[in-house]
Amino acid sequence: MHDNYFVPVISGERSTKGGRPLATPAPAGTVQPTSHDAGRDQLDYADLLGQFDQPGACVARLDASLLVQQANQEFFRQFGGSSADVCGRGFCDLTHPSLRHPLRHQFARLVDGSRRRFATHVVAVSAEGAAFTSALTAVAVRGETSRVASILVVMRSADGFEDADVVTQHKKVITEIEARILEGIAAGISTIPLASRLYLSRQGVEYHVTRLLRKLRVPNRAALVSRAYSMGVLEVGSWPPRVVRDFVK
Repeated sequence: MHDNYFVPVISGERSTKGGRPLATPAPAGTVQPTSHDAGRDQLDYADLLGQFDQPGACVARLDASLLVQQANQEFFRQFGGSSADVCGRGFCDLTHPSLRHPLRHQFARLVDGSRRRFATHVVAVSAEGAAFTSALTAVAVRGETSRVASILVVMRSADGFEDADVVTQHKKVITEIEARILEGIAAGISTIPLASRLYLSRQGVEYHVTRLLRKLRVPNRAALVSRAYSMGVLEVGSWPPRVVRDFVK
């Protein structure tokens, strides 16, 4: 078995010497987890490990910096084909650019101890550049101290189908000025203030809005904003609205 293939263990991570675990001294001021906390952590961890061998489950272990350390064969197949292509990469880099900021925020709460686990839906991008929706569950795994030693993630396909409407980072769909106009419309700015902000005429703004409506194949501005979010062109969880830079020509 390759060193980077995921090998499930129930206990927290430890160094060993002579077959005996080496306890890492807790830094001064560190709060030790209670037996209740440790029990809940172990139950969460064991629950996810129960999905390890289930068909279609992508399982990976991340370090506290969210870099992939180990994964099962399904994870490698989905995201690169080999451990060399995947291990060492940031986990959030395997997801759609529009979701990375809110996803990093949720992981940060695991690392700082604010949460033990979270579950959400993400749009991931496969090695071939195809976007697909997955149900993601992540659990913090503690070491000898209260610090998070690693994070176990399990991804399962939400519907079994690729999201054909989601634009991946390989496609540039709008120009710089169109991006600024789309952000303004999503923020609720009307034509005249938007024209003043972007040093355009009213007719100039309307021209670019019409181009955006045609590109995204929608009938009006409200549908334009909804479509942009559903395609991943507008960043989720950002205010004021912001276009993901990967999609700007």
